[in-house]
Amino acid sequence: MDILQDYFLCDSCQCKDFKRIYNFSLRFHGVNFSDDLIYDKLVDEIYQCIECQKTFTKNQIEKRLAEFRQKRKGEA
Repeated sequence: MDILQDYFLCDSCQCKDFKRIYNFSLRFHGVNFSDDLIYDKLVDEIYQCIECQKTFTKNQIEKRLAEFRQKRKGEA
């Protein structure tokens, strides 16, 4: 069997190379049993095309990769 490889491509410029960008934040919220705020530490991953700088979320990339899998399974 031949080996097939599908790349996630930027839908603007068709580049396959991306760099990872992180955003760090704290999300504060109250709880019923206390007057104190509690917080969640959040780290967001964004991927930026190195050619046109368009950004994609991890979920957008995973969705497209899932489409590749479905397409290849349908061909088998």
